Amino acid sequence: MTPPPDNREPTAPAYARAGVDLDQDEGFIDEVKTIAKGTFRPEVLSSIGGFAGMFKAPERYKEPIFVAGADGVGTKLKLAALLGRYDTIGIDCVAMVVNDLIVQGAEPIIFLDYMAMGEMDEEIGTEALRGVAEGCRRAGCALLGGETASMPGVYQKAELELVGFGVGVVERDNIIDGSSIGQGDVLIGVASSGLHSNGFSLVRQIIDEGVAAGKFDYRDAPPQLNTSLAAALLTPTRIYVKPVLNVIRDFDVHGIVHITGGGFEGNIPRVLPNGVRARIDPDAWPRPAIFGFLQQHGELPESEMRRVFNCGLGLVMAVRRDEAEDVIHRLEAMGERAYRIGVVEQKAEDEPSIVFASLSSESPAD
Repeated sequence: MTPPPDNREPTAPAYARAGVDLDQDEGFIDEVKTIAKGTFRPEVLSSIGGFAGMFKAPERYKEPIFVAGADGVGTKLKLAALLGRYDTIGIDCVAMVVNDLIVQGAEPIIFLDYMAMGEMDEEIGTEALRGVAEGCRRAGCALLGGETASMPGVYQKAELELVGFGVGVVERDNIIDGSSIGQGDVLIGVASSGLHSNGFSLVRQIIDEGVAAGKFDYRDAPPQLNTSLAAALLTPTRIYVKPVLNVIRDFDVHGIVHITGGGFEGNIPRVLPNGVRARIDPDAWPRPAIFGFLQQHGELPESEMRRVFNCGLGLVMAVRRDEAEDVIHRLEAMGERAYRIGVVEQKAEDEPSIVFASLSSESPAD
């Protein structure tokens, strides 16, 4: 006897009903392969899709030391989701990692990303990944692989987590760790592109309170910004790899600081040897308007601005006094804006590692 026809609609696989669509995820992997291929370097020995990526050390290094780091975009992702714009956060993800590598003299060579969503949204994922690839191109490193995960119940449907991992390489004799910083060195600040990817829990609080009070909207263009508030907030982190590699090739750079989470006070002392401190002139460089906007509407004291934000400088270099002007000119020739912002001076045991004071009071003995 022939069974009656089954007229019920076909049901989705159980895993898809639980929130993870394997067919959709596998389709996204093909897009990943295409995007990543454009970042490959000659040292790449594997393709996207294996269980792990393979990469050989560049042959020009005689005694290569590998330097590794990891970082994320942080709560700037919340702002990207609110505004429905994901093209810049991939650049942020790469920048936060490679800038940490380059300050130790390491050339970033490979990058891996971790992307997780509550439910895979291929459009969002592709937009974010294209930003990662663009960041890798700016840094000169290969997007060697990564992980994409659907995690229903952990993340909301349109919520995205994005984290990066990078490896760089440096000759053992060329490692920059700050140990050679000494009294009389000049501090050079290199301009940031804006907020970069730090302090956004405070940023969002200030902006959300202003929006709720009807003072402004994310898509407004306040006169002092010359752009929309959204564009100013989502400006991607500047990647300093190529200009720094150029400078450290030809000059004696004693130390480099990435001004990231913790601002000036949380980062500059990390590279200073015992017995010296940094004296920084807070008026030695122009501060992008977004910082004044946030300070005004958040009623933030100057001390907190310096502890939370980069205040317009993404990188600080300690160089020999007799090379300082040449380093500044080289950075400017590479498209950076650089400023003589301070000096390294002797420090007594009970004194702070960083002070803010005008350079006009610099003593002849410094």
